[in-house]
Amino acid sequence: MNIALDYSWACADREWQQEYGNKIQNFLYGQGLYDFKDQYNVDGSPVKEVLQAGEYKQLRHSLGLVATAAAVSLVCTDVKCEEFVKQLWEAKHVPYEDGYLDKYYDGLLRLFAFMHLSGRYQIIFPQ
Repeated sequence: MNIALDYSWACADREWQQEYGNKIQNFLYGQGLYDFKDQYNVDGSPVKEVLQAGEYKQLRHSLGLVATAAAVSLVCTDVKCEEFVKQLWEAKHVPYEDGYLDKYYDGLLRLFAFMHLSGRYQIIFPQ
């Protein structure tokens, strides 16, 4: 999402931003658009030790990652970016199958993604 913000506000490194955004979406798309998990090693391999969220220790197809993957669509050049935006639009902020609900982090990432994708997330300069 930081890439989308920097691209929208400054666009100082457009080629890198587009390349990196496409790389992120291609990786997640390859994991399954509705199946990618919220934790991977830096090299893209599955994690051996799952990081805990509250009392819950499970991989999920998290709303937070769905939101950030959709927001980076602003920089992407591949048509599949539309599928990430559609996935965000259709996503519900409800408890996961194991009962976990991240109201704060997932909710804020979803809000910021909608703000980015609306085109109205902008700097307000003092007058």
